[in-house]
Amino acid sequence: MRDVAVVATAQHQVAALTGTTEVQLMVPLLNAVRDAIGLTQADIGFTCSGSSDFLAGQAFSFVHTLDAVGSVPPISESHVEMDGAFALYEAWVKIQTGAADTALVYGYGKSSPGSLRDILALQLDPYHVAPLWPTADAVAALQARLLLESGVSGAGELAEIAVRSMRHAVGSPHAVRSSADVTVADVLAEAPVADPLRPSDIAAEADGGCAVVLAAGDLARGLCERPAWIRGIDHRIDAHGLGVRDLTRSPSAAAAAVRAGAGDDRLDFAELHGLYTSQEAILVRELDLDDDLLVNPSGGALAGNTTMAAGLMRIAEAAARISAGEGDRALAHATSGPCLQQNLVCVLEGE
Repeated sequence: MRDVAVVATAQHQVAALTGTTEVQLMVPLLNAVRDAIGLTQADIGFTCSGSSDFLAGQAFSFVHTLDAVGSVPPISESHVEMDGAFALYEAWVKIQTGAADTALVYGYGKSSPGSLRDILALQLDPYHVAPLWPTADAVAALQARLLLESGVSGAGELAEIAVRSMRHAVGSPHAVRSSADVTVADVLAEAPVADPLRPSDIAAEADGGCAVVLAAGDLARGLCERPAWIRGIDHRIDAHGLGVRDLTRSPSAAAAAVRAGAGDDRLDFAELHGLYTSQEAILVRELDLDDDLLVNPSGGALAGNTTMAAGLMRIAEAAARISAGEGDRALAHATSGPCLQQNLVCVLEGE
């Protein structure tokens, strides 16, 4: 296996990018990651992006965003209709094959022009569930209700997760929801949006993007003073049908963590892509995280959720902290699909 590291990251996230196109959003981010390590697009061996045509409302919308990359002269490029974290997985595989030594990965999304809760219904089973058009919050509320009634988690625990997210997000330039003074009582006093989920239990919607550069071996060491090495990465999938799996569990997340080697050594912190406090509670258990582990020091996706980039942002946040010397070993997680159906775990480590 080739040693591969994250050597540069850039991200931007706000509540709404009114009047800003995806190309205008990504130009400064892509320039920032390349300039940070002194590379041009001609030096990049592979480029891979993650976005959603359903979110953009236009078929093959990702092609337009290549204008921000610079595709002339021709480049080696690919795209996934998923979060940018899964594009990073493809880029990592590409480097492992020896077909490239460097890769530019990015993900982006603008949910503010439409109704994200409704758009996400299109990812459900097209015969039995999607025709009912349940909102994403309603589907997640079913999962949360099962979690509470099973006794695995309590309303107080979910409120504590919401409070932790908002307090950690204070001072983060990318958070769209934060508070240094919020309490568990404040969260529990909120009226449910989709019972039992309250507003603070649901990720704050955001527009934005994230870009990452990967490099292999000695090249990574030459580009970055302290690369964040990908020591393990794995992606697993649970059944698509909501009625054929235990929604209080996430076997794919647990399996991905084992295969990525998350438990092989001590972790300093974890960045989890939980879109609801109930999902974050499930992930903490399935990933077998210690009670005293620092979880989502950035505030996580609850503090700001850019669809198609929030998972890549978790990797970028973890990598940036490692490169800055704020930790030696971290777990970054990304999810896709309803109720934690698909999960990717990436273990990052400094030298």
